[in-house]
This record gives sequence, structure tokens and C-alpha cells, in this order.
Amino acid sequence: MPSLEDLRVAVSETEVWVDDVMRRLGWHDRERVYLVMLATLHALRNSLPRDEAVYIGAQLPPLLRGLYYEGWHPGAHLADKSRSAFLGRIHDSVHRDPGIDVEEAARAVFAALAARLPAAELEEAKAAMPKPLHNLWPS
Repeated sequence: MPSLEDLRVAVSETEVWVDDVMRRLGWHDRERVYLVMLATLHALRNSLPRDEAVYIGAQLPPLLRGLYYEGWHPGAHLADKSRSAFLGRIHDSVHRDPGIDVEEAARAVFAALAARLPAAELEEAKAAMPKPLHNLWPS
């Protein structure tokens, strides 16, 4: 059974991700970064085939992994195939905040994820996504 210390570590690991994305975006609002990070991870999850979405989820710290899977029904989702649908999903999830450049946010979250994935796994994740989304990943 997980201990309270495990929970503290899980929160700390998630905060490291938030801080990384915050630094990449140059923002100072942790709440806003957290919202855009989750929105982007959910859009990513929904744009991938099930097995690849599960693999990406396995790379996340435990708390963030749970948030990534929250509300996911792998057999029931329709993948976002177009760039505009993908970015629109993120925009809707952040309440259409006009101060958020969702493409910039997606690039920052993808860069944070790419920094933690082995190169071969990063290429597999990119290849599994619809082609219009490939250039959101760092090159």
C-alpha cells in the first residue's frame, strides 16, 4: 500500500513537470500552466492509438499519470486527426482563454515530455500521431 511519503513524492514529481512547462513558456501562473499541461496531455492521449497512449501515460509521474487517464474511455474516443481539432480541444479545455497561445503551450508540453522520453520512444510517439501534429514535437 502506498504511504503518505509516496503521495508527497508524487506531488513533488508533478510539480517538477509544472515548473518545467512554466519555464519553457516563460509564464508565472502555476495554475494556468497546470491547466494547459493537462489539456495538452489529454489532447495528446486522444490523438494516439490506445497502446501508444498507454505507453505515454506510463512515462508520467504517478499523480500526473492518474490525471492523464482521468475520464479516458479508450474504446469510445475519436482521435483528433487535424491540427485545428487538436488545438481546439486544448483551447476548449482552458476555457478559451484568449491569453493562451495553445500551439505554443502544446509545443512546451511536448518538449517537456520529449526531454524525458528515450529518442526511439519519442520517434514512435510522433509516428503514431496524425501527420499534421508531428511538427508540434521538438525536432
